[in-house]
Amino acid sequence: MRRLFFIQVCASFFGALLMAVVLAFLAAPASAAAQQNPIRVASKNFGESYLLSEIASQLLEARGFEVARQFGLGGTLICYSALAQGEVDLYIEYSGTISQAVLKSEGALSMAELRAGLPSDLLLLEPFGFSNTYAVAVRATTARELGLVTIGDLQAHPELKVVVSHEFLERNDGWPGLAAAYNLRVDPAGIEHGLAYQAIADGAIDVTDAYSTDGELVQYQLRILEDDRQFFPDYLAAPLVRSDLPNAAKSALGELANTLNATQMQALNAAVLDGSKSGEADFAAIAQGFLLEQGLVDASVVRSPSDRMWRDLWRNTLRHLELTLVALLLAIVVGVGVGVLVFRNANLARGVVYICGLLQTIPSIALLALMIPLLGIGRTPAIVALFLYALLPILRNTVVALGTIDPELVRTAKAIGLSRGERLRYVLVPMAMPNIFAGIRTAAVISVGTATLAAFIGAGGLGDPIVTGLSLNDTNLILQGAIPAACLAMLIELSFEVIERWVIPAPLREAAQGGG
Repeated sequence: MRRLFFIQVCASFFGALLMAVVLAFLAAPASAAAQQNPIRVASKNFGESYLLSEIASQLLEARGFEVARQFGLGGTLICYSALAQGEVDLYIEYSGTISQAVLKSEGALSMAELRAGLPSDLLLLEPFGFSNTYAVAVRATTARELGLVTIGDLQAHPELKVVVSHEFLERNDGWPGLAAAYNLRVDPAGIEHGLAYQAIADGAIDVTDAYSTDGELVQYQLRILEDDRQFFPDYLAAPLVRSDLPNAAKSALGELANTLNATQMQALNAAVLDGSKSGEADFAAIAQGFLLEQGLVDASVVRSPSDRMWRDLWRNTLRHLELTLVALLLAIVVGVGVGVLVFRNANLARGVVYICGLLQTIPSIALLALMIPLLGIGRTPAIVALFLYALLPILRNTVVALGTIDPELVRTAKAIGLSRGERLRYVLVPMAMPNIFAGIRTAAVISVGTATLAAFIGAGGLGDPIVTGLSLNDTNLILQGAIPAACLAMLIELSFEVIERWVIPAPLREAAQGGG
């Protein structure tokens, strides 16, 4: 009876905890906005975008603004949609991209034409001063051996393996338009941009797309083929912001106008790569060094790399816990609740479990992407996706555990006069608890791992350094997210094991283990 009372107390506690977390989650955005209204800075998922967004973020912080970084959101579609929907306040975009991918213009547009073509609630500020156009790159040795000078020279070498970034593969100013302009009859595969350089250096591929200011071009000794038909337009990098951004913030960002040329940008990108290899610097440190060199910030605001690392680790871990626990608690309430309601009807229970199983067949990154049109980016779509993934093991274990209890026990409970509710409360649920807990523990581990992908839609968490590290080919950054995530999964697993030992009597645990 004491065990049963403890189970009821724990159920009440988790119910109250769930309500508190959900209420805090719902109230947090309004409260944060009321207190500090941070400027949300996004970036795409390649090195230069991280670096320029970090430069803008640090400059805004130096001018007294609170900044919320939502880096590595993916390609143009996600970043621009997030900006247009008010999910972020600014990110760094390129004039050619706005012209071709956003405004769908067939020709290059001037900055005045770009500004006129954008919606009234968006504003393109003055560019940094350099153009980072698309380019086609090959190994320098391959170019020498085959006499490759221009993009058109690729026509004579269909045997070369062409692999380009996923976004370049789909954009009109990417492979489709390029292939038509140069009559290239090759069907390229797609790859993550940050991995393409290592692949071409290793000889796994022969041709890929590049950005003309990428530091990898020097690091991997790649040759840019001449765009002799001038297919690629200029891509001037500039902050694309919401029009309602505070004027002081726009003014601060205006200080970055014409501070970089293409050579300087490539040098900064190369410095990020060198720092990633040596472990002595990261893109945040490089951004800070640039701002100091330009005299845009004071040395008194400089933080050491270790300070930033521990600050980011603490912030990312808290956000990861928030995403995981909210989704998990919702899945526990819904999974156990629905399981209790449907387990008596075998056909209904089978159908419900089957539907939840179908959700598991959707790749997690695809499910997160599908949430964007419905819920935008950030915490809400991430929590909904994690909740859907955590639901199956909890629901299935609940249904199976309740449906396979010895019928003799049920008949005995009925014979001594227990009502249906009392049989559920005093017999079925306690007997099923070991298997229900096993489902919860499985869901918890799944949630911790899957939550790392939430960084792709701006939800933060320990996926942030992983996504950044993949984009920059930086093993140290990847480990800064992967190791804490693994430790967090083990900690949650051990925590549930301790709770299970307190809640479930030893004979029931042993019986469940023996039956398994």
